[in-house]
Amino acid sequence: MARFIISFNDGDMQVADDEWQQVGEESHAVVREAKAAGVWIFGGGFHTYDPVVVTEDGAVSRGPITKSDVVLGGFSVIEVENAEEAYKWAAKIAKSCRCPQEVREFIDDPESVN
Repeated sequence: MARFIISFNDGDMQVADDEWQQVGEESHAVVREAKAAGVWIFGGGFHTYDPVVVTEDGAVSRGPITKSDVVLGGFSVIEVENAEEAYKWAAKIAKSCRCPQEVREFIDDPESVN
């Protein structure tokens, strides 16, 4: 099994104010479907972009580490057989979130698996 992160950038969701409830319901339906299929690990969205940076010595400061025009808006982590299956879930998420999704495979690391 392979783990993938499916994500979108902050601001990618182009949703009319009166459609947010429907988007939420459709997105939660996809999450419930992924849980029922046994592929869901974790996911969520972010309220705002206000990162904190913690250094090697524990110092805490306002972020980001490096300025970028690309800011993560939300993500889903799934575990599936292959990339093609991840792409199918990404398409479902894209449809419910009303925006394209980026799919990346995690490095196979036995130490990171529960």
